[in-house]
Amino acid sequence: MSERKTAAQVAESIRSGKATAKATIAAALTRARDVDVVEKLNVFLKRADEQASAHAAQLDSAASERAAMPLLGVPIAAKDNISVAGLQVTCGSKILEGYVSPYTATAIERLRRAGAVLVGKTNLDEFAMGSSTENSAFGPTRNPIAPELVPGGSSGGSAAAVAAGVVPIALGSETGGSVRQPAAFCGIVGVKPTYGRVSRYGLVAFASSLDQIGVFGTCVHDAALALQTIAGRDDADATTADVAVDDYTAFGDGSLKGVVIGRPKEYFPENLDPGIAAHCARGIERLKSLGAEIRDVSLPHTASAIPVYYIVAPAEASSNLARFDGVRYGLRIEGEGLRGLYEATRSQGFGPEVTRRIMLGTYVLSAGYYDAYYRKAMQVRTLIANDFRTVFAQGVHALFTPTTPTPAFAFGARSDPYEMYLSDIFTCTANLAGVPALSLPIGRVGKLPVGGQFIAPHFQEQRMFAIARALEVALGAEAHA
Repeated sequence: MSERKTAAQVAESIRSGKATAKATIAAALTRARDVDVVEKLNVFLKRADEQASAHAAQLDSAASERAAMPLLGVPIAAKDNISVAGLQVTCGSKILEGYVSPYTATAIERLRRAGAVLVGKTNLDEFAMGSSTENSAFGPTRNPIAPELVPGGSSGGSAAAVAAGVVPIALGSETGGSVRQPAAFCGIVGVKPTYGRVSRYGLVAFASSLDQIGVFGTCVHDAALALQTIAGRDDADATTADVAVDDYTAFGDGSLKGVVIGRPKEYFPENLDPGIAAHCARGIERLKSLGAEIRDVSLPHTASAIPVYYIVAPAEASSNLARFDGVRYGLRIEGEGLRGLYEATRSQGFGPEVTRRIMLGTYVLSAGYYDAYYRKAMQVRTLIANDFRTVFAQGVHALFTPTTPTPAFAFGARSDPYEMYLSDIFTCTANLAGVPALSLPIGRVGKLPVGGQFIAPHFQEQRMFAIARALEVALGAEAHA
């Protein structure tokens, strides 16, 4: 993948006979080894060499089916909390080290039917809890742009796999910004769909009312193509919506005449990094030049998003992670009786950040504190969601904001948990409201990428992609300079 072709270019090259799936996947597997063995980025927790090579050979021999595969022979990667039969699913945790999944996630199945080939499972913050991939039990992933810095998290491995040129498309998961934030840090495109747009079947649960499988791409078109492939109703996930999937790659002519884009004042505080503020201002000017109307709007409950998120998400995590107890699967550490087994297994299997969130979640759900914390947080969550509904009901088609308050930071720079949690201040609102959001590169501060974010109404991914593509084209090379 040294040529950094887009997914569409890779598929067309194979379809036309200029390349083979076998050679394409072999090159991707070689690049995957190089980024970890030579460059020591620690991107992959498990490469799928045998599965990928066999799948590529099958694609090369399936002449009659190739025309119907939009991702023919395209190498992809998946975060290691997404299940694939025959491969490990560790969630970046010692408690699941060595566990092999007996089934495959719906999102992976749909990508495979479209011709995509999985080359490996990527590193992540343990159980997707983190914003830097420093919390992985198997060591941190390094940012391909600047290896001394974090790639973001929790889907840092998938973001790095795309940014390092291993794959043009990768899957991550989003609970509070875990696709968009690393996309911004690594200078690529990252998308969180509407809640219910993509099946969560096969995604190991963290916080079920917030979790979504999201996509990374080298460009807006790749991300749109990937999301369109995995979107849609799935009988295996009752939370998926029976809403038709539009053609996300129908970008139109690039004109934004008649489009109203909101600029929420809460996302542009005075202490916003000046370089990020400048690139956002340039992005807004480009949107205007394309015909868009820019309207100042307010989402008044934004300041409550981080406190609400870090009550709701840990509460759901404390329930979901109760299943990892040493009895049925994963790590098992014997102790005195059943309680001793639980204590020994969970104490040695979970890392400090996961332990912190389980304890916090258990506390806010406990008798005497449920009403004071969890119930109140859910009420404020409704107010946050209503902020978006109100703005969109006033004729705003999408919001434009920074993706992150700062560029990528150094390893160990944010040892205080609350300071780390603030990395998600511009992203977690979309998860709380269940609306779709996208991050794309809009420039660099020094050598570090800056992401701009679009947030759209429920199930309006097609319009969101069209607006993002228009800005991507308008910025051109400036998006990476």
